[in-house]
Amino acid sequence: MNLRQLEYFVAVAEERKITAAAKRLHITQPPLSHEVAALERELGVKLFVRRPRGVDLTDAGRVLYSRATTILGLCSSTAREVSDVGLGREGTLLVGIISSSGGQVPNREMLPLVDDYPKLSLDLREGNTYEVLEMLRRRVVELGVVRTPFATEGLTCHYAKPEPMAAIIPPNMACGARDGVVSLSELSGKPLVIYRRFEKLLQSLFDGQGLHELVACVNDDARTTCVWSAKGFGIGLVPESFLSLVNLGSATVKRVEEDALTTRMAVVWPEDRELSPLAQRFVDMFDAAYAGEEQE
Repeated sequence: MNLRQLEYFVAVAEERKITAAAKRLHITQPPLSHEVAALERELGVKLFVRRPRGVDLTDAGRVLYSRATTILGLCSSTAREVSDVGLGREGTLLVGIISSSGGQVPNREMLPLVDDYPKLSLDLREGNTYEVLEMLRRRVVELGVVRTPFATEGLTCHYAKPEPMAAIIPPNMACGARDGVVSLSELSGKPLVIYRRFEKLLQSLFDGQGLHELVACVNDDARTTCVWSAKGFGIGLVPESFLSLVNLGSATVKRVEEDALTTRMAVVWPEDRELSPLAQRFVDMFDAAYAGEEQE
């Protein structure tokens, strides 16, 4: 007994006429009759009662019809599911992601992941950039969403547009005379709240301009920088896009006027690893949001 025989049997059972079933199956009547007869011989029972105006199912035929429709339905759904997974329409995508990505990822260009592929599941593993890169190395996740600066050796990197850093100035402090912007020299000597990844870059910029960097707090998360700064412990420096995700109360926000102090979001994966169709769709949608940006 094979799937073709079951398909032929179901067609005859539903059409109740050999000629009508043959037409439905786009075959001639003799091979259909041959397959039904072969199925009856194999099972050792009559499946149909032949009548002048057609056929009716026997008791054995009704049992087989119930099972056959289930089997054929399961085969069809299995084929669709396998195809969906292979083509990236269904499955689970493991992504390592940093907290400061929320201002740029996700974005509206990525909404088709939900709208067009309702059977997809995103499993997001949060950490800082170094932790996400370690997840990639250990193959815990397939993609990483991280932020520059980071070591790019051995990675394929697709970047978002560069963005400036912003200074969060708590109400108990003052910094800079201009509205909306503050220079590095105006931050010199002020207590700063920074997260660790920018520590070396900031020190290099301050030293390069002969300025005094006063670090009041170092931490590992942009959210922590915002909280401690808003509470008055110092002037926080975070990527500008992250500010849309937090409530800073009465703190003042100014863009840091320094071309060398920028950062970029990036989707990364090991360069020796071929992406699954689902991961490739994620990358394509990220790229669509930042068309024209340099990739490497």
